[in-house]
Amino acid sequence: MICARNVLFQSKRTEQKHSDVWCIIGIGAVWCTDRVLWGRGSFTAAQQRSTGDECGPEDPRDEPKHPLSDCALEHKAIKLEEQVRDLTERYRKALADSENVRRRTQKFVEDAKLFGIQSFCRDLVEVADILEKTAESAAEEAEPTNPNPTLQKIYEGLSLLEAKLQSVFAKHGLQKMSPVGDKYDPYDHEIVCHVPAEGMQPGTIALVTQDGYKLHGRTIRHALVGVAVESQE
Repeated sequence: MICARNVLFQSKRTEQKHSDVWCIIGIGAVWCTDRVLWGRGSFTAAQQRSTGDECGPEDPRDEPKHPLSDCALEHKAIKLEEQVRDLTERYRKALADSENVRRRTQKFVEDAKLFGIQSFCRDLVEVADILEKTAESAAEEAEPTNPNPTLQKIYEGLSLLEAKLQSVFAKHGLQKMSPVGDKYDPYDHEIVCHVPAEGMQPGTIALVTQDGYKLHGRTIRHALVGVAVESQE
């Protein structure tokens, strides 16, 4: 009886061991199966992503470009050359215009500096005319036959004043013209009368009734002159 119980107990223990082994084997199989399935799932997802990337939208840069023909390229080059020539010509004209404007502006500034006192000089030469006539009248009164110390001193003072005034004129570029004996020039002279050409060539200036003046070479007042002409018998 005791022996039968021992055999039965050993048999149960053996069955329990086998059951435990099968249980362990089953868990291992399930674990291995899960690992395989997970691995397959990861590989499948990666493969799908790779396939999706390959099947994605095409890169527009990879599209083939159609090269221009030789005729089109030549036509385009000709147009570009024409544009370059046109722009170069415009640039040269603009540069020339700007240079002309610069020169005119510079000339205008220089003329303004030189001839800014032109109106003042016109008024001042009239004072010089009065002074000259006064000095001539004093010289006529102070003759040696009728000596007068007062008139002599006045004449000397007027002569000194006239000489000083002319030196001031010359300092500022204002000069009196002395055209007697010169050829008549309409830019500098104005004819007021004609006189017989006695010992003078016709067309030359025989007398001056009013002095002319130039400021830095520019005539600011014409000289009033008498021109010699051939006498008619």
